[in-house]
Amino acid sequence: MNIILLGPPGAGKGTQAKFLEEEHKIVQLSTGDMLRTAVNLGDQIGKQAKKVMDSGNLMPDEIMIKIISQRIVKSDCLNGFILDGFPRTTAQAEALDIMLGEKDLSIDYVIEISVDDKILVDRINARVLEMNESERRTDDTAETLVKRLGVYHKATAPILPHYKEKGILQQIDGMKSIEEVRQQINEVISGA
Repeated sequence: MNIILLGPPGAGKGTQAKFLEEEHKIVQLSTGDMLRTAVNLGDQIGKQAKKVMDSGNLMPDEIMIKIISQRIVKSDCLNGFILDGFPRTTAQAEALDIMLGEKDLSIDYVIEISVDDKILVDRINARVLEMNESERRTDDTAETLVKRLGVYHKATAPILPHYKEKGILQQIDGMKSIEEVRQQINEVISGA
């Protein structure tokens, strides 16, 4: 079972991916982790990725697709994988479709965890108040979140129609409790 988790920053994708990993024995593939691993391997793709990362530029789609292509054939992905953080654009979604097709693979579910922007800002403000300074990340601010939400709505949200046309997009109410969101996702996967 191959899944893409989509949703704005702070929607709970990482939390839900962990549940999916445990319950369905599939692997969460984070783009950041995959990039760091590729760089550490030092092969040709890793060297290309390192050069881009060192320059501070965005990773070109073709490099990211190659890294994902290498990663999904590893033995821990035999039961499936969860993509979290990719694709972020329609071009990436289309490139991913082509690469998976070449491997006789496909995405089974695209699950969008929908949350109102105002709720996300309220959540981060509450989280910041609960943390002491040493626990707080420097990017854990409402200002940073609002910027990231803008990027999500401009670049990532437009891929939703791509997956809706394929009939694999499922929207989940991310404003419910963590357990209720988990239950909704399990109902989608079980076909309930």
